[in-house]
Amino acid sequence: MPHLRFRAIAFDTVKQLSTKLVDDLQPLMACPREDFTVEHIPASFIFDGEVSDAYPFVEVFWFDRGQQTQDLVADTITAVVRAAVEDPQQDVAVIFTALTPSAYYDNGKHY
Repeated sequence: MPHLRFRAIAFDTVKQLSTKLVDDLQPLMACPREDFTVEHIPASFIFDGEVSDAYPFVEVFWFDRGQQTQDLVADTITAVVRAAVEDPQQDVAVIFTALTPSAYYDNGKHY
């Protein structure tokens, strides 16, 4: 925890950016780097019955750390993705889902 899911971005790009991203996020989120999970989810996007391109979409599942930290994390993810795709104007969606510690279990024990 935290868990980051990437869609509409190439698998190899996610691999390439994963180390820098965790390096940059770890101090902001104040958790050990081994607690991070980075996942690539292949996805197809459809508009009006046709396959369409989509811009990078990142879901962040985490224990809420407040608006200020959330803003910094969103800015950091956006910057790292833009650098990885070599497009400083690339649209990047970052969506946060706050999890409840008592509903998150590791090895049968909740946080």
